[in-house]
Amino acid sequence: GQTLTVEIADNAERSARGLMFRKALPEGTGMLFVFPDEQIRSFWMKNTFIPLSIGYFNGKKELVDVQDMVPVTSELQTEVPTYVSRSPAQYALEVPKGWFSKHKITLKQKFSFL
Repeated sequence: GQTLTVEIADNAERSARGLMFRKALPEGTGMLFVFPDEQIRSFWMKNTFIPLSIGYFNGKKELVDVQDMVPVTSELQTEVPTYVSRSPAQYALEVPKGWFSKHKITLKQKFSFL
């Protein structure tokens, strides 16, 4: 039972901006991306300067994939890797890098809204 305070990205504008241009993401916080359906999702770290982990969750809110994402070093960086979910996802949760392993959050575990 871990509790996070998250910002919700539930429209195109918030999803596109994500955590860009931030200098830090405090422990216990994150950003939850909410999509209208389940499908393979792809994220990148354009203009994102903090190391993150991303957890992809299916429509049942079960964790289906976790990946660590490497921050960019400059706004001018044009080659940015993408992080594609290994399974269809309806939700994506970005948290400080290592959060899932630190809290022993494993595949198939579920999240809920409080």
